[in-house]
Amino acid sequence: MVGLGPGDADLLAPLAAEALAAAEVLVGYTPYLELVSAAVRAGKEVVATGMTGEVERCRAALEAAAAGKRVVLVSSGDAGVYGMAGLALEMLDAREDAAAITFSVVPGIPAVCAAAALLGAPLTQDFAVVSLSDLLTPWPAIARRLEAALAADFVLALYNPRSRRRVGHLAEALAAARHHRAPETPVGMVKNAFRPGQAVRLTRLDEADPDWADMLTLVVIGASASRLAGGRMLTPRGYAGKYVLA
Repeated sequence: MVGLGPGDADLLAPLAAEALAAAEVLVGYTPYLELVSAAVRAGKEVVATGMTGEVERCRAALEAAAAGKRVVLVSSGDAGVYGMAGLALEMLDAREDAAAITFSVVPGIPAVCAAAALLGAPLTQDFAVVSLSDLLTPWPAIARRLEAALAADFVLALYNPRSRRRVGHLAEALAAARHHRAPETPVGMVKNAFRPGQAVRLTRLDEADPDWADMLTLVVIGASASRLAGGRMLTPRGYAGKYVLA
């Protein structure tokens, strides 16, 4: 399992690059495999599938590994953060030959960290991460998690905020935030972080526009202590209450 990071080749972890170079078979979602350079893909067997092909990808990777091949199954970001590592391990555990297959995970920079870097320093206090995709998790369960995180005053990072089918979930999440946060609470939205088409929007909670986001956007809603600092989003760690910073 290899996390490719946000997509910029300069942000690919060295261990991930080594694993990709050594692989005989590369498996992944087609747009993610396109993040791997043509030079690295050259000479390798490539198994690509489209959206909702997760089980098919994992099965192909496991079958190739069982045949003795060096296989890399890729995810964007980190393979263990809304990535393929969990499903691959779950399917491996169900196989009779599981003990004969070596499984390892190479970490990558997750989207939440890439987006936070572009926004400033929004995650330097406790934060929660919630996906708004209800493909595998029922919306009532997601709504309960949102409410709990907001009530606990976490900074809230939202994956998968909108799609062509799910157009209302981000609006509901922002409405829930307005019950717990002041109108001026900063909200950051980052689209295509460290990829072509990158766009960053920083606004107030009462002015946040859910229609600006898409499936490739990560949204960060500040906690009560979050604020703007030099045009960036900041959630103070608490040093100002203990030390003289000026």
